[in-house]
Amino acid sequence: MQFCDDCGSMMKKQDGVMVCTSCGASAEQTVDSEEFVSTTEQSGEELIETEEDANFEGKPTDDDVTCEDCGHGEAWYTIKQTGSADEPPTRFFKCKECGNRWRDYN
Repeated sequence: MQFCDDCGSMMKKQDGVMVCTSCGASAEQTVDSEEFVSTTEQSGEELIETEEDANFEGKPTDDDVTCEDCGHGEAWYTIKQTGSADEPPTRFFKCKECGNRWRDYN
């Protein structure tokens, strides 16, 4: 695995050179190609979009939630550890109907 000298992000091989996945910087490959391990790409079901205008915001809720803005009972959610490791994670919701966002501290 090779990391970018400029920003520290992981680089990938593209057209014979290593290219940074974050800043786009390029560099010569410094590690023998036999040492690199390729993995399969993630399927769409494993990816979570987090952009503000994304249509899909994580996984659909499996429990009963109600949007305070429109009263709709279904939402997308993601879970993130926002506090220290000994605190419960925070669930972030986005209403499937109106797009309202809220969080739930367990």
